[in-house]
Amino acid sequence: MEVQTLVERTLTQLDYVRLTRLLERAQHPEPERAPAGQEMENLLAVSELVSSPAISPDVVTMYSQMLLAAPGGGTPYKLTLCYPDDAEPAKGFISVLSPVGVSLLGLRVGSIARWRMPNGSEGSAEIRAILFQPEASGDYTT
Repeated sequence: MEVQTLVERTLTQLDYVRLTRLLERAQHPEPERAPAGQEMENLLAVSELVSSPAISPDVVTMYSQMLLAAPGGGTPYKLTLCYPDDAEPAKGFISVLSPVGVSLLGLRVGSIARWRMPNGSEGSAEIRAILFQPEASGDYTT
C-alpha cells in the first residue's frame, strides 16, 4: 500500500532560496525567530516548489497582500507578508518569520491559517482573497 503525503504549501523557488538564506544568516535566536524559525525550517522542508511564473495567483507568496477574516465570519482585514526588515505590524506588514507570517506563506485562498503566539495563545484566519501577488503582476524578482 502506497502512502501519499499531501503537499499543503506551495512556494516559488525564489522565495525558497531567499528564506533558506535568511534562516542561515540568523546566527542567534531572535524573539520573532524562536518558535517561528523552526516552523519555517519545517515548512521549507515539505513545500512544493514551483517557478515564479508557474505559481498560481491564489497562493500567498512573499509581498502578497491578502484579505483575511476570522474563520466563519468577522470583519475582513488586510495584511502584507514581508521580510523581517520591512515588518511594520501596525501598518499591516507582517514578518514571514512571525508566527502569523509562517502560517500564511504558501497557503491558497480559502485556506485557514493557524498559529501559536510565543505567549501560548492561538490564532487563526481564513484567507479570503489575494489582493496583490507580485508574480501575478509579472514581477518575478521581488
